[in-house]
Amino acid sequence: MEYNKPIAQMHTGDDVEGFYLLKDAYLKTSSAGKPFLSAVLADRTGTIDIKVWDYSGPVGADATQIGKAVKIRGTVSEFKGALQITVALIRMAETTDVYDVSNLVPVAPIDTEAALQDVRLLISSITDNDYRRVAETMLERHLEAFQKIPAAKSVHHSFLSGLLMHTGNMLKAADFLSRLYSNVIDRSLLLTGALLHDMAKEREFLFSDLGIVTEYSACGQLLGHLVMGAQEVGQVCKELDIPEEKSLLLQHLILSHHGELEYGAAVVPMCAEAELLSYIDMVDSRMEIYAEKLPEVPVGSFSQRIFALDKRIYNHGVS
Repeated sequence: MEYNKPIAQMHTGDDVEGFYLLKDAYLKTSSAGKPFLSAVLADRTGTIDIKVWDYSGPVGADATQIGKAVKIRGTVSEFKGALQITVALIRMAETTDVYDVSNLVPVAPIDTEAALQDVRLLISSITDNDYRRVAETMLERHLEAFQKIPAAKSVHHSFLSGLLMHTGNMLKAADFLSRLYSNVIDRSLLLTGALLHDMAKEREFLFSDLGIVTEYSACGQLLGHLVMGAQEVGQVCKELDIPEEKSLLLQHLILSHHGELEYGAAVVPMCAEAELLSYIDMVDSRMEIYAEKLPEVPVGSFSQRIFALDKRIYNHGVS
């Protein structure tokens, strides 16, 4: 029995016991009519699915448990090419338990200070004074959350500082692609849109005491980060006396950055910068999904269907 073994170091057949973060949990019923718990555990090294058979609670019965620590005992197995833990015992962590919280919370695999410096340098390179002022103002208003919060609840960059990592990657891609397609792209507009596109996620999500996204807020569900982001940028542009067309273009980039209405865009992209921003967002999010899922797939094997990609993926091994 290995105690508090990092998820990234688990292998088929390992007997494990210890404390992990409860990232998601669902009480379900099997085809035989028996209740079971399907959940996702996390630590700072990764995530893993678990199953607790013939189980009806209390873990998984209360949404407020998400983002908190649980203690489990079980055996690591493999299902459709991915590791999972068949859990024999599970309970919520108690106040008398002793464990290191810093080991439980997934953190972006980046140097956050260096990543923020890269973001600031790219913002300072925005040549249009109006767009640069909006970018600088928004970054300072959201600086604390921008550096710390995840970029999503579960799909991609769902670890601490995930928003910083995701936005930083997008700014670098936007910088390169704006130069490649300089005949149709306003670099200042594209970089500003890349910085601002997900800033309203600070208000879209609710966070646990450990900083992990646990649920969507009321305004997150009723409006969403695209609408809230566009609203705030419109207000900031008024405060800074930014020309109306520039304000509208920035709002359009935010409202359309999901690309298609079926993917959650409020409107479809109608200018080159909005079109390119939606592709940059998609590329970075999907590459992060690969980065998170490939380590769970043995080389030479296919994964099980990945919901966010709507397909299985193949691990050919990266040299």
